[in-house]
Amino acid sequence: MTATIESFEIAVFETETRSQRDANGHRHPGPLAPATEALLTVRDSDGVEGRVVAPVRSLRADGIVEPMLRPLLGKPAVAVEALQRQLTIAQRGNPIDIAERRLAVVDEALWDLIGHRAGEPVWRLLGGARSRVQAYASTMCGDETPGGLATPADFAAFAVQLVEQGYRAIKLHTWFPPVSFAPSVERDLEACAAVREAVGPDVDLMLDGYHWYDRQQALRIGRGIQELGFRWFEEPIEENSMAAYRWLSEQLDIPVIGPETVAGRNHARGDWVLAGAVDILRIGPQNGGGITSTIKALHLAESVGMTCEVHGNGAASLAVVGATFASQLYERGLLHPHADYDWLPPHLASVVDPLDDDGWVTLPERSGLGVELDLEHIAAHTIERTEVR
Repeated sequence: MTATIESFEIAVFETETRSQRDANGHRHPGPLAPATEALLTVRDSDGVEGRVVAPVRSLRADGIVEPMLRPLLGKPAVAVEALQRQLTIAQRGNPIDIAERRLAVVDEALWDLIGHRAGEPVWRLLGGARSRVQAYASTMCGDETPGGLATPADFAAFAVQLVEQGYRAIKLHTWFPPVSFAPSVERDLEACAAVREAVGPDVDLMLDGYHWYDRQQALRIGRGIQELGFRWFEEPIEENSMAAYRWLSEQLDIPVIGPETVAGRNHARGDWVLAGAVDILRIGPQNGGGITSTIKALHLAESVGMTCEVHGNGAASLAVVGATFASQLYERGLLHPHADYDWLPPHLASVVDPLDDDGWVTLPERSGLGVELDLEHIAAHTIERTEVR
C-alpha cells in the first residue's frame, strides 16, 4: 500500500551564527551570536521522515502555514507533483516572495522523505548525471571593513587566496548600498580589473553587480568585463524589466544571466527563454519554488541548448546541479576573508559540500538531501513547536 503523509511538525529552535545582515539584507561576517532557525519535519504512514532547516520567517505558524499543510495529509507521500500543485493553489493571494519560499521549504522536505524511502540521495533520483561537480567561489558583497572587501585590492588579494584553496572559478559581488560609495560603475570595474590581473587568464571570473543599474551603466560594465574575459554578467538591472535584459543581451558578447529573483518559478523562466532575454538561465530552489520547479527549469534550458546556473549553495542546490548536465557550476558561498565557510553551527553535524583540493565538490551518498543534522541539539533548544496532523 502506498505510504501517505501522516503529519508535519515545525520546530523553531535556538542555534548560533557568525554572520549578520546589513540594512538592505546583504550578509556580512559577524561575531558569534544567537540565532533562531526552523526545522520542518514531514512524516509518512510508514514512519519515514523528511526534514529541512529553513529561516523562521518561512515557517512560523502565522495562520497561513497550517492551512497550507493540512490539505496534504493523507495524500501519497511520493506524489510530489500533485502535492506541489496543491501547495501552490493554497497560497494564492499570499505575498508571492514568501509564498514561493514556503513552497520551496515543503518541496525540499518532501524530496528528503522520498530519498529516505528509496535509500538513495536525491541527486541520483532526479537523474544522477554526475557525482562530482565543479564549484565556484561566490564572494560576499563588498564592504568598508579594513582587510575585508573594502577596496579593489582587497578583492584581488582574496581571489588569490581562493585560487590557492583550489577554486578555478570566482564570482564577485561588488558594492551595494548601504555602503557609502555604492553603487559605483567605476569601482566595480576597478575591482574586476584588479582580480583579473591578480589571478591571470586561466581562472573563470563572473560578476554579480549592483542590481539596479540603468541600461547605460550596465552596458558600460558589461563591455568592461567582456574585455577582461569574464564568463558571465549577472543581475545588473532590475529583473522586473525583461525588455531591459533582452536589450542588454543584444548589445554584449559576454553572456547575460538571469532571472534570479523573478516570481513564477519555471513558468517565468520559460517566458524569459522565449523572449531571448538572457543567454544563460538562472533559478534556485530556495527562491524558485523548490527542487521540483528548479529541475523543470534545468530541463527547459537543456532542451533549447542553454545552460541554467543554479542560484545559492546548500543541499538542494547541490542536488539539482548533480542531477542534470544543464548546469555547469555549483555556487559555493558566500565567502569573505573574515569568514570560515566550513564553520558549523551547533545544529549541523557536517558540511554538505566539502571542497576538494582541485575545486570540486563530491555529492553526498547519504540518502535524502544528505544533510546531517544534530537532532539532539535541535530538540534541546526548541522554543516553539507546531504540529499538523
